Amino acid sequence: MLFTFIMVIYLLNTKINPTAKITWLIVIMLLPVFGVLLFLYTQSDIGHRALKLRINRILTDTKERIVQKEEVMERLSKENAGAAALARYIQRSGCHPVSEHTAVTYFPLGEDKFEEMLRQLEAAEHFIFMEYFIVDEGIMWGRILEILARKASEGVDVRVMYDGACEFALLPHDYPKRLKKLGIKCKMFAPVTPFLSTHYNYRDHRKILVIDGHTAFNGGVNLADEYINQKVKYGHWKDTAVMLKGEAVRSFTLMFLQMWQIDEREDESVHFLSYPATPFQEAKGYVLPYGDCPLDDEKLGERVYMDILNRSLNYVHIMSPYLILDGEMETALKFAAERGTEVVLILPGIPDKRVPYALAKTHYGSLLESGVKIYEYTPGFVHAKVFVSDSKEAVVGTINLDYRSLYHHFECATYLYGTDCIPSIENDFKETLAKCREVTPETLRREKWHVKLTGRLLKAVAPLM
Repeated sequence: MLFTFIMVIYLLNTKINPTAKITWLIVIMLLPVFGVLLFLYTQSDIGHRALKLRINRILTDTKERIVQKEEVMERLSKENAGAAALARYIQRSGCHPVSEHTAVTYFPLGEDKFEEMLRQLEAAEHFIFMEYFIVDEGIMWGRILEILARKASEGVDVRVMYDGACEFALLPHDYPKRLKKLGIKCKMFAPVTPFLSTHYNYRDHRKILVIDGHTAFNGGVNLADEYINQKVKYGHWKDTAVMLKGEAVRSFTLMFLQMWQIDEREDESVHFLSYPATPFQEAKGYVLPYGDCPLDDEKLGERVYMDILNRSLNYVHIMSPYLILDGEMETALKFAAERGTEVVLILPGIPDKRVPYALAKTHYGSLLESGVKIYEYTPGFVHAKVFVSDSKEAVVGTINLDYRSLYHHFECATYLYGTDCIPSIENDFKETLAKCREVTPETLRREKWHVKLTGRLLKAVAPLM
């Protein structure tokens, strides 16, 4: 009892998220010895210490690699002081300048992005950088790989990075060596080492493609056939992405190189950032690509979402595959709705995982009481990560509304203000909404008992999942 009491006092005085504190308190009080050992194991992050030190050093060394144009920030401040304040906050966590003269194309489906990817890859002359959470052999990756191998043989610098968790079920351990034989430089980010690393922490969940420094892709679409509906897993797969052309592309070039340089001695960022990103003078609005690193105290992805909710006046429309919220995020959603903003969530109708689906249901009742509207995509699975607000600003990227994305993964996204594509994002949301079923208190009451039970039992340990 004394041991448990000491650990409780210690936990209450840590900087851990309040919701996570509750989880650890429950685990330690129920299983004092095992719970403390598990806590120490996850907090010590054996096997990831060197990774932390190296990444923090790289981020510090490259924090001012791309200079923010003060006249751009001044113009944004005049148009919207709140958006400019958000941009300044984002810049605190890394080299994330806000840019003008960047054309943005929005893709409402993975297959739309795929076709444009192929066209842009064919036009590559200098370098191709690809960083994805999932790479899986099939039609999509096969067509991309054929172009990459051909471009590499022509002298284009082709680099591919994917998360180390892929080798568990999707790719063989020696896959980087296989690609090297094709002339493609390839790395796994943080290969999983049993017992020496907390497997689920610090995964590279980002999706980035950069071509010659002038074109970039970002969004939820991985390199696997289900993302373009060539393989049916959970009904129709709804995903989104954006293509950038112009000044803001340089931010994605730097983001990729920051991760690539983890086990490299040479800093190549100055060289690759010297490639010109042709400004699109007629492109309206402001574009700010940003990355979220789990190794600092800035929960950037969550705070950007919360800032949009707090500044919204008319509506915030959201698409997310998961809904596993901490207290702060749930309060932000509820508060926006309670003060009159139309807050609408689109979530999957056919889940890819039963536990996250059950946990999402535990938030429904509280959100509905505050006026948040919730819909489920009847045709299948929503993998899109989209916020759009007041016909003025939006975020499209890789950041889910769950603990993994908001606290434990490397993520990235594109913040948009006043760009030409925002009406397309809102129209896509409305068209998707027309294919959804509404969640009401009555439908919640009719939910299957085992889904309710699973969600309630596992909610106490949701931050650890």
